Amino acid sequence: MSIYKLSNVIQTYDWGSLTSLNEMFNIENPQHSPQAEMWMGTHPRGCSKVADKGIALSELVVEDTPNMLGRYTAMRFGELPYLLKVIAADSPLSIQVHPSKTKAEQGFQREEQLGIPIDASNRNYKDDNHKPELVYALTFFLALNGFRPISEIISLFKELNLHSINTILQSLLAQPNESGLKGFFKHIMTLSGQDKQQALAELNSALTRPAKSRLAREAFHTIKKLSEHYQDDVGLFAPLLLNIIELAPGEAMFLHAETPHAYLSGTALEIMANSDNVLRAGLTSKHIDTVELLNNVTFTSTPTSSLILAPVEKASRLSYPVPVDDFCFDIVSSTESAQTLYVRSAEVLFCLDGEVLIETPQSSISLIKGESAFISNDSLCYKLSQTGTLARAYN
Repeated sequence: MSIYKLSNVIQTYDWGSLTSLNEMFNIENPQHSPQAEMWMGTHPRGCSKVADKGIALSELVVEDTPNMLGRYTAMRFGELPYLLKVIAADSPLSIQVHPSKTKAEQGFQREEQLGIPIDASNRNYKDDNHKPELVYALTFFLALNGFRPISEIISLFKELNLHSINTILQSLLAQPNESGLKGFFKHIMTLSGQDKQQALAELNSALTRPAKSRLAREAFHTIKKLSEHYQDDVGLFAPLLLNIIELAPGEAMFLHAETPHAYLSGTALEIMANSDNVLRAGLTSKHIDTVELLNNVTFTSTPTSSLILAPVEKASRLSYPVPVDDFCFDIVSSTESAQTLYVRSAEVLFCLDGEVLIETPQSSISLIKGESAFISNDSLCYKLSQTGTLARAYN
């Protein structure tokens, strides 16, 4: 065989949805748990299984890695280099950044030498890989992504007129560049004790006043929504610092390494490098290492207009360009007329709707909405027929 139906791990984090995966993909939830993510890949913290063999997908891959992954991928990465997820956020995730490849390798080695257990709450680096990401919205999907233009940050804080922040705001006004932004961000992230309580109290009070602009209305509304989940958290300042973006269904955005971001609500597909490295900045009760966080943030403003990816239209598919080698992502439309796709690496297919027949020279399976499959590189090609839509992950 060269095509294998997958059985996938459901991660039940507190912020997950009780209903989304069931309503959209008929995935059962007998324990009525918050189903946050479904993982499709070989990551050891949530490896898929080959449904008819009862073995981990990682075991299948290591049986014949060059043929399973392709010689280039086997030599370059040594493993399936991406992880495909369905993510269903019913409440906000933490504000976080992911390290670059170099800093992930250095950080992982350092924490290994220090003997910090891999599952310790104060462990920053779970592996030695970077974690660039693409998010493809299945519902309206609200997120924070990247620093606002500094002029916007200044305008928003001026309108709020927070006495406890105004002194450091003057420093940003005097130095409206990356260095000034770093100092301003560091000041807010390290607020503690009475200073933190005073700043948050002033923020809450200021939000009772009418906003003067669309930009301010959007930011203030987002802060109020976040405060329903977090009251005593400096992450409440994040919508004033970071771009607020709402993806419509079918829109996608890319998240670079060392860029602060947070997913706030909605259901989406997410594809990333095969990593679980997260450095948190707020909206969380989990460990925050501010020194390590600041060492992994790039203080570059990103205009909102540049965040949404424009797909490249190809025959029966949309291909989303990403600036990394770890993964590629397509949305493929299948019809009654058979079409052939050519394989250049191992692939994971996830059925978004309908029913799709997938045929390789060696075997065939059908996927219905919510099901997924692994196709080995030695398949060379496969045919799609019947009516449905697939998400296609490869590298």
